[in-house]
Amino acid sequence: MDTVSRLLRVARLGARLEKRCLLGAATRMDVARLGACEVPFHVLLEGECRLHVGGRVLDLRAGDVVLIPSGAEHRVLTPGSGRRQGTVETAGEAFDTQRSARGGEPVIDLFCGRYTVNAGAGALLFRSLPEVIHVSFGPADEVLRGLSALLRGEASREGEGTEAILSALCTVLLAMVLRTSRGAATAEVLWTAASDREIAAAVESVLDAPGEDWTIDRLSRAAAMSRATFLRRFSRETGMTVGAFRTRARLMAAAQLLLAGDATVGAVAAQVGYQSESAFSRAFRAELGTTPARFRREQSGASISHRL
Repeated sequence: MDTVSRLLRVARLGARLEKRCLLGAATRMDVARLGACEVPFHVLLEGECRLHVGGRVLDLRAGDVVLIPSGAEHRVLTPGSGRRQGTVETAGEAFDTQRSARGGEPVIDLFCGRYTVNAGAGALLFRSLPEVIHVSFGPADEVLRGLSALLRGEASREGEGTEAILSALCTVLLAMVLRTSRGAATAEVLWTAASDREIAAAVESVLDAPGEDWTIDRLSRAAAMSRATFLRRFSRETGMTVGAFRTRARLMAAAQLLLAGDATVGAVAAQVGYQSESAFSRAFRAELGTTPARFRREQSGASISHRL
């Protein structure tokens, strides 16, 4: 299985299109910070607007997608002069529709939604990505053009099955983002889309067998590079050090093992490459804010409650 498909599976991804924003000129729309394990996204189907998030200002055009793994609050501004207007919301069966408070012809058609992931592998996946990801697919991209047409058509229809269909299309959108290499479409470095063949092979190797002793020397030899060249190219292609990536790959695997069976914490630690249970617990807590035992107990309880 390829890297992106595997990651989406272990993340236990949920996807929901929440709003269609048909906003007029000089409109401001504020989006509150989301909770843990929730990731907002926007896809601009038509028009131009600006998105403010943290200290960044993004100019969006039709075909642009923004993913905010940090879940940070942000603001959408449409072009236009004069006093800015707010928005009003109309509830729908599958999603809500946001319009400018004072009306006016829409200047943008913006779809807004959120992804949800599990508290283990999914949380680690999104934590390993940039705080904001801006991808410009552009109107010439055939896949996005078809996806946009499907999104807009289903949103206009809004009938039986619409919510499920839009959820599936939003999952497709995320897969497209995660496989986009840095270049003309995005300035962000996504380790899920390493374009360097040798580095991509190293990433796959660690994900396939996170418990093995993946030293820098071993990985650089497999890539037929010097140690220094490998480190430089790995950092450039993934945005992480080898050590940071290896730790996250191990902990993603560990989170799955903790929930998939009844192996002891020590056995899980050994399976993912840790020499001691205490070292594993320290690394797990540093990344996920809880101990492996508490994580298993809380997530198993949440799973049972959800099924009931």
